[in-house]
Amino acid sequence: QVQLVESGGGLVQPGGSLRLSCTASGFTFSNYRMRWYRQAPGKERELVAGISSNGGTTDYADSMKGRFAISRDNAKNTVYLQMNSLKPEDTAVYYCNARSGLRYSYWGQGTQVTVSS
Repeated sequence: QVQLVESGGGLVQPGGSLRLSCTASGFTFSNYRMRWYRQAPGKERELVAGISSNGGTTDYADSMKGRFAISRDNAKNTVYLQMNSLKPEDTAVYYCNARSGLRYSYWGQGTQVTVSS
């Protein structure tokens, strides 16, 4: 079965850091582009960051640039999101997504990130 399992979320104070992980199984991870999305209560899901299948290209939403970094380790079937200088508005459920073309797209269950003092 295809699985994407996020971990690493939690409660952090403003200005703090977290590293999220998403570990994949059941498909050829190295063939998939990986993305992180987030969804806050009452808001639409938004793209946070993306990384190409070999890790050579990364993209970020404007509000994440300079604070967040996406990376992947294909040997471990894992994609990471390093989050620094966290703000209360970063509070959301964070999801990882794997995509290959138009046919294949998989989602994890999400992990809660809460930024609060």
